[in-house]
Amino acid sequence: QDPQSPEADQLRLAAGQVPEVPFGLSSSAAVLSHYGVSANTVALFRTVDNDRRDLDMNNRDVDAKKLIRFVRINELRLVTEYDPVTAIGVMQSSVQFNLLLITDKMSPKHPERMRKFRAAAELYKGKILFILLDSNLKSNERVLSYFQLKKSQLPALAVFHTPDDEHDVLTVDEISIGRVQDFCNRFVQ
Repeated sequence: QDPQSPEADQLRLAAGQVPEVPFGLSSSAAVLSHYGVSANTVALFRTVDNDRRDLDMNNRDVDAKKLIRFVRINELRLVTEYDPVTAIGVMQSSVQFNLLLITDKMSPKHPERMRKFRAAAELYKGKILFILLDSNLKSNERVLSYFQLKKSQLPALAVFHTPDDEHDVLTVDEISIGRVQDFCNRFVQ
């Protein structure tokens, strides 16, 4: 309730360290009521899957570092880069379809691939989570083996249905919005 509280100061500190995520602070009873939030709660609204995550800051030793970790674990973007931290948020998403672009981020073609992948992601917001998986990360080798892919077969698209682990893989030399749409629509049907 107090915008000058130590918790509010920690929120401001966290916001300054995560500039790509919009933060807001409110002590308005009407705002808290509208969102069904109790006092001293951080509510993270994820537009990509219309989900919300709350962090209760009452009776807790929550500092900026813990707030940043909470945001990093639970934020999902139009295209979320997969790593050990974001994996938790991806796994907890209410969206049941995931589309992975498995590629080498160091490739000269990466920026153009991402531009097209993001454009396709706009079309499926709330229906399919779009995930970037960097094939250079050692921690991602398990995912490559799960989809039975070798680095020589990349880049690839892998679509995954979480309730039944059904999946499909498409190796591609070039990403196009049409190719992504065809692959997703075929799998979802």
